[in-house]
Amino acid sequence: MSDRIRALLTRRRATLLTVAVLLCLPPFYLDAFWLRIGLFSMAAAIGAVGLALLSGTAGQLSLGHAFFLAVGAYGYTWLAGDPGPGLPTALAVPLAVLMAGIAGGLFSPVAGRVKGIYLGIATLALVFLGHHVLLTAESVTGGFNGRSVPPLSLGGFTFDAGDELAVLGVPFGAEERLWFLGLALFALTWFTSRGLLRSRPGRALAALRDSETAAAVMGVDVARHRSAAFVVSSMYAGLAGVLLALAFRRVVPDYFGLVLSVDYLAMIVIGGLGSVAGATAGAVFVTALPLLMTRYADQLPLVAAPGSAEGAFGPTEAARYLYGAAIVLVLLYAPDGLHGLARRARDRLRRRRTPTTVPDTAVPSPPPAAAARPKEHTP
Repeated sequence: MSDRIRALLTRRRATLLTVAVLLCLPPFYLDAFWLRIGLFSMAAAIGAVGLALLSGTAGQLSLGHAFFLAVGAYGYTWLAGDPGPGLPTALAVPLAVLMAGIAGGLFSPVAGRVKGIYLGIATLALVFLGHHVLLTAESVTGGFNGRSVPPLSLGGFTFDAGDELAVLGVPFGAEERLWFLGLALFALTWFTSRGLLRSRPGRALAALRDSETAAAVMGVDVARHRSAAFVVSSMYAGLAGVLLALAFRRVVPDYFGLVLSVDYLAMIVIGGLGSVAGATAGAVFVTALPLLMTRYADQLPLVAAPGSAEGAFGPTEAARYLYGAAIVLVLLYAPDGLHGLARRARDRLRRRRTPTTVPDTAVPSPPPAAAARPKEHTP
């Protein structure tokens, strides 16, 4: 291993360590509002990474991502709650993720044979079917009013504000505790998804996206890899649903509708298709924007504060217009999204920092003048 590679690896490890330390600091300095934004953004990033693997890497369009988020959220609530089996919450989390994967596996034969807009329409049916089930299966879902979410407990430590806890003199309530849980789940998602993209199945999915014919010629089982991508994406969505349920503390059917699926498509388009970092950036943008506009609505022009009719648009409606415009701008001027813009800016900055040395070439000397010959006498 050369010194240059060692230096690069050392720099990356130092960067990761610095980022990890910085992400651990907000619970000690920020109030509950900002921590909730971070929690919702981390949950959205986990789900967006799953959709990015399916749509950005495998090239499969899905409008049913909200259905699998609902399976994860309601699966955890039912497995750990009453009515329900009342399982330990630490066991209910992986079982809820597994339930989302099983739901994706049941739909995977369709995903293995249908592609493009046809798969999008097929997955759209999942959203309406799931919403109907959530409203009618009251013994499991609680119906229209939803259900309260049991707090997660690991080894006697509960992620809620039930008992008093202070760390370095800072009171740790539910948001502060869930922040570190969200960081752990997001780190798990980040490293597993990047490892998957760099593995042989990830390269096979990228080949499917570029050309199915060429991938099949190279020996890639098209239907099996499509189905596997759908199952993996569903499991990431289920994990995001569990974290959302823990952050909201109550799940209701109306949240898991078509609008949520469209939001996740907006996340991966704005962030950059097929990129884990891009999906994360898009998730933070789409999730945080309406919450910030709601908080600062009275200071923004044309935006009405919640419960007021003075502005032209409500905060949520205005936020949707803004990131709708962001989608149009990305499609027109930056098809690779925020991740591509950041990569190009980093490369440009790197080129500016690197001094360009002009090779010291010898200036060629002029050719020697031809020897003068005497002028011939013209007879």
